[in-house]
Amino acid sequence: MKTEDKGRKWMWLFLGLALALKFYFVQELIAAFVLFAIVFAAIVFVILSLYMLQKGWEVAVARFVESPRLSGSGLKAGARDAMSSRGSVAQHQVV
Repeated sequence: MKTEDKGRKWMWLFLGLALALKFYFVQELIAAFVLFAIVFAAIVFVILSLYMLQKGWEVAVARFVESPRLSGSGLKAGARDAMSSRGSVAQHQVV
């Protein structure tokens, strides 16, 4: 009878230990999942931030190109001056 009680004691101890290990394993899985989710969210945040910066840059450049300050004689004069200065630099380099 006493050996049977000792066997039951060890059986309950082993079952309790197995149950505790399973809970610990589940806790580790949950912790790993949380860490994975945080890293994934950080990567998504960086990618979306870069995408939004690129789209904002695209809109800013489009507005800048279409602005009235760039149209008309000012743009033509600026282009003419730039081309003439390049030509004179090229001529000086040849000589």
